[in-house]
Amino acid sequence: MSSRMREVAALVCAAALVAGGTSCTSKAQVQIERADYRLTVSPDGHHILKSDGSPFFWLGDTAWELFHRLDREEIDFYLEDRANKGFNVIQAVVLAELDGLRTPNAYGEVPLIELDPELPNEAYFAHVDYVVERAAALGMHVGMLPTWGDKFNLRWGVGPEIFTPENARAYGQFLGARYANDPVIWILGGDRNPEEEGDLEVIRSMARGIRERVGDAQMMTYHPMGGSKSWTWFHDDEWLDLNMFQSGHGARDQPNYQLTAEGYALEPVKPVLDGEPRYEDHPVDWSPEKGWFDAFDVRQAAYWSILAGAAGHTYGNHNIWQMWEPGREPISSARTPWREAVHHPGSSQMGLLKAFFETRQWMRLVPDQSLIVGEARSGGEDIRAAREADGSFAVLYTPYGHALVVDLTLLSADSVNAAWFDPRDGEYIPVGRFETMGGTTFDPPGEPERGNDWVLVLE
Repeated sequence: MSSRMREVAALVCAAALVAGGTSCTSKAQVQIERADYRLTVSPDGHHILKSDGSPFFWLGDTAWELFHRLDREEIDFYLEDRANKGFNVIQAVVLAELDGLRTPNAYGEVPLIELDPELPNEAYFAHVDYVVERAAALGMHVGMLPTWGDKFNLRWGVGPEIFTPENARAYGQFLGARYANDPVIWILGGDRNPEEEGDLEVIRSMARGIRERVGDAQMMTYHPMGGSKSWTWFHDDEWLDLNMFQSGHGARDQPNYQLTAEGYALEPVKPVLDGEPRYEDHPVDWSPEKGWFDAFDVRQAAYWSILAGAAGHTYGNHNIWQMWEPGREPISSARTPWREAVHHPGSSQMGLLKAFFETRQWMRLVPDQSLIVGEARSGGEDIRAAREADGSFAVLYTPYGHALVVDLTLLSADSVNAAWFDPRDGEYIPVGRFETMGGTTFDPPGEPERGNDWVLVLE
């Protein structure tokens, strides 16, 4: 913020106090700096740019119940932790999944009067405002879901279904007008697929209502059910800026890069990312007897997807999305209080992933499996590769720590430096300099096994 902008912000705060306010929050600063929050699609269509033209690496966290279950002290604790770890998108739901229409928030407020989308409760939305402002002050966007999917398609959950195309548009207009000048990314859907024509009409009407108030100043996408993808229904819709899929929680080693690659290849080109992969500390296939996803599962899904062409990635923790703590009914065997779960290693390792890619021209990477000589492996051991289009550098990921045989002739220099990047702690292990010959073998530290994943960097 320039000195002049600080002066204006101070004047706005002072005016608020004179007018009877009790405190001067970050809102004035947010309002003045709002232009910095604008995101756009890159010229190649595959990535997201900040307002200054620099790349925006989407690193999201699924905090679905954030508006609904946390008080302001808890919100500050959570958001500060995520900002410190490098997250820049917090995905949260306004009309939340867990009886979000009838069970009040931490201050006793429900979001709608008489369950009517055209009668929003100002006190509830003042709390949503607080989250948006605090996230903004910490340099993060809110990936705002207007509603969870059970409010328009009660396939399961609490519901009730309250939306029609008419009130969905009015609700979208209300939200768009309220947050048009804030760092918000709109995520429609809410773990639900449109199954009838009426569902499609509701979604499109809500998107239309938002667009009527925000124009093209904010990005919009769709969050579907596990195994599904937004482009099934909405790829050609003008309101859909980027594609999102959910690889879900059904199995270990789920090859989410296949859906990334499918979305990456679509025309017209739009950014694509996994908006809900396997959560850390979630029971595999919702069955504790099958084990629990851990930090390795988180890393595997993330590196696979990024090297297949994703514009970023979303992390999730099973305890954090529902903000579980003792005294609350656990959903799907949640077992760790959310204040403890914020320290699970997967979230920090996602920050390392983001930092790893941001320190190089990651937007210039294109998926290229031809770098791998011989078998790229399968069954969870799948090796993924990408290189800069002009051959100046390449990145390869081996999830089980198998040796890589790489065709270095696809790189442009006469020789390259090689190093192993440890995705657990962010350390680099130099390997040496190699002439660009075909069939060069690189063997990572340790023996091949689940969790001994490594990233090979060739520059």
